Amino acid sequence: MRIDSLSYNNLQTQGTSRRAWLREHAPQHLQQCAVLTTGGLMQRSTGTSRSTLVLGAGACTEVPLTDLVRSSEEVVLADTDLAAMQRGRDELSAASMRNRVRFVQCDISGGVSSDLLRLARRQDWQQLARQGANVLFDAAADCLEQCKVPDPPNIYTLRDGDFGLVVSSVVLTQLFSYPLLDLMDRVKEIDENMLLEQERHRRYQDAAQNFRIRVIRAHLHFMRKLVDLGGRAVLLTDIRGFAQSARDPEGHHRRTIPLVPRIFPELIGETFTVVEEAQWEWMTDLPEEERFGRGYEVSGYILAAKN
Repeated sequence: MRIDSLSYNNLQTQGTSRRAWLREHAPQHLQQCAVLTTGGLMQRSTGTSRSTLVLGAGACTEVPLTDLVRSSEEVVLADTDLAAMQRGRDELSAASMRNRVRFVQCDISGGVSSDLLRLARRQDWQQLARQGANVLFDAAADCLEQCKVPDPPNIYTLRDGDFGLVVSSVVLTQLFSYPLLDLMDRVKEIDENMLLEQERHRRYQDAAQNFRIRVIRAHLHFMRKLVDLGGRAVLLTDIRGFAQSARDPEGHHRRTIPLVPRIFPELIGETFTVVEEAQWEWMTDLPEEERFGRGYEVSGYILAAKN
């Protein structure tokens, strides 16, 4: 599963050196993440829990951990990658601050990747491929439709209403994209050319979109149940990816890929009231003469839970 390789990937994409790279090449991304996160802290009601939770924390490359610790009695970092969370905490300058950081190593989706893998292993993909693309992608759609998406996930060490601030740190799209990529890896192992057929298979496309919606809704419900009365949630998420040529520095002819469904704002509105909202872009890889650069359009929200 791709989720299992996160620790290795995070060594390349998170931490002190990555933050320095972002300060130079994508400062707006760090600034916007910090503004929304500290804004959420300041908007907590009097009497609300002073504990803070960061979902998908990793090494806290994008969230201002120092500010969170200074304004919280406790900061809980939740992620599958324990080593990354330890690196993030170790950047704090004072032992008294480090002592206020707690780790919860977990899959914040509630095991979606594992359940989809279990369903995929039941299929004879070689036999399905011999019967053609329609049969193969019908089976893939079956796996997605049967996959359990806990709504909301239940992580026993994260108790309901315990946090005055809950931050989802640029992790939402990974919760559904990694399992979908895992499933397509099964197809690719059999016949890489079959991947070209997925766009033509309506049932698979519908199943994949419904899977995305179920995962997004469950994550929002998870945030909602964890935030205390009078608290705030901060959602930072990629909404669209793009590839950009070095010959097109203004991005007039970039290639874009939607990452969230069109109804994403409605999904947020089912559970939360949007208090503040911002959009921005950031480049994760700079374009070179013979290679496209990669970037993302991001939406950030300060949210108040609906009663």
